[in-house]
Amino acid sequence: MASRFTTFSLSEDAAEAQQREHSPSPGRPRPDISDLTARLRFVPHEGQIWLDDQRVVLLNLATLITLRRELVETVGPRKARDILFRMGHAAGAREALLASKVRIDQPQIDAFLVGPQLHAMRGEVYVEPTVIEADIESGRYYSELIWRNSAEAECHLSCFGGSSQPVCWMEIGYASGYTSTVMQRPIEFREIECVACGDSNCRIVGRPAEAWPLNSEAVISRVDLHSSAAKAVVRGLADTPDGVVGASPGFLGAWYLLKRVAPMDTTVLLQGETGVGKEVFARALHEASPRAGKPLFSVNCAAIPESLIDAELFGVERGAYTGANQPRPGWFEAADGSTLFLDEIGTLSMVAQAKLLRVIQEGRFNRVGGTTTRKVDVRLVCATNLDLEAEVEQQRFRLDLLHRLNVFPILIPPLRNRLDDIPPLIQMFLDRFNRKTGRNISGFTVSAVDALLLYEFPGNVRELENMIERAAILTPDHEPIDTLHLFRGANHLRKTFLTPTANGTLAERQVGEQDSDKIGEICARLSLPQMEALAIREALAACNGNVSEAARRLGLTRSKLRYRLRGDGEPGE
Repeated sequence: MASRFTTFSLSEDAAEAQQREHSPSPGRPRPDISDLTARLRFVPHEGQIWLDDQRVVLLNLATLITLRRELVETVGPRKARDILFRMGHAAGAREALLASKVRIDQPQIDAFLVGPQLHAMRGEVYVEPTVIEADIESGRYYSELIWRNSAEAECHLSCFGGSSQPVCWMEIGYASGYTSTVMQRPIEFREIECVACGDSNCRIVGRPAEAWPLNSEAVISRVDLHSSAAKAVVRGLADTPDGVVGASPGFLGAWYLLKRVAPMDTTVLLQGETGVGKEVFARALHEASPRAGKPLFSVNCAAIPESLIDAELFGVERGAYTGANQPRPGWFEAADGSTLFLDEIGTLSMVAQAKLLRVIQEGRFNRVGGTTTRKVDVRLVCATNLDLEAEVEQQRFRLDLLHRLNVFPILIPPLRNRLDDIPPLIQMFLDRFNRKTGRNISGFTVSAVDALLLYEFPGNVRELENMIERAAILTPDHEPIDTLHLFRGANHLRKTFLTPTANGTLAERQVGEQDSDKIGEICARLSLPQMEALAIREALAACNGNVSEAARRLGLTRSKLRYRLRGDGEPGE
């Protein structure tokens, strides 16, 4: 966010503000919201609605009225206020990430107004900014905003008939979360006037949290605003160590389980498809455990030949077999007092499984060729992309071992079910590439991000990382990664969706339509030989270098394609 916003301001004199009080439209022309409505996608055949990269739902006002009444009557007004504030804070912080992607070539104040306009587009309140003054480098921020048609004030009036205190708790949370994320520091909004208190409109003021007095009852406590959880929301991501990135419900659920079990010595089984990040989770679990002072030991069971698995895991005594001239410890001895990560645990042989079961049950084992029983203290973390229950049914995995490993399972969902994770992941991978190579790729185009959000990712996070690296190599310095740099023969795009049109109706779109015009523009700038060379490169990439298959796709003979690859021109007929 730091590179997106620096200083922005919007202010009006008192006369303009007073005149505008009687008009539904603000004194300053608002940016058009078509760029925001275009990011709203309806997928009714899958029961989903998407706003950019986050799934959203439609709720009628009666639902919110019922929720507010139940909260206030069950937990009391103060606790209900805090809960609704946090709900709004999380929504605002998440939608601030969208502001960093749109209106790149427009004034910064127009980009900042994405939040107020999304607030209105969600049907919650119409925001009229009176004053906005901000400087991210110095941390200075001050704003005054008028709220018209507050849905939350209407809810409270419907529930309780009025209030002696402002009641737009969730909307205040949204404004605080959104602005805190943009400003990269806690910004606190307070409602000075409220329709539920008898005022004509709601009015809010925003300042840095420390600029407000401590004894106010108007907002959530100062301690809550400065908690680690609140700071995590300000970043728009989970409170995770470097290299572990995620914001989706699936990721956050798995991360919550990991944090709960990390301080224990409990055996953990990480489950998920290839490439979802099981080893990243294992490393994070170890670093959050009391054993973090020692290194994590990782073993890929699938990479070890079956004849050597016992020796690798449990060690070898001298003379155990031909070539064993020296005693050698195995991975369990090496990991004594630390954590041992066994990846692809489902590939172990039945004999190795039996020995592993003994170590888990008793903490004891024998080296290959030895009679001395050795005791170790190892925290075991295992991972698999197989359905171990199905493997048990096929008699390829021991049921008693499964029971021992399955003490605390954590399922890491595939990336296609974690769309909220894609924007922070691609930014992390691009930043890593720029640091490693000294390049300066400026970011991603809107169409590139949209295309990534519609891709199925059969290879999950690992595939995404490879895609970003390949695209960054193809992209010139100081330019953003575009769709053409990302997809080379990929064929795992999602289904059609509905999106609002300019006249407010819904139209069905196929994935890729938004890029057809851009592809045409690029092709129009190329000469015929350049277009031919581009087509050949793309065909070869899609066929993994298979010249015969590429020639068939291009409608050429193998010899003609060979001529073109050598640059010798067209062969004679």
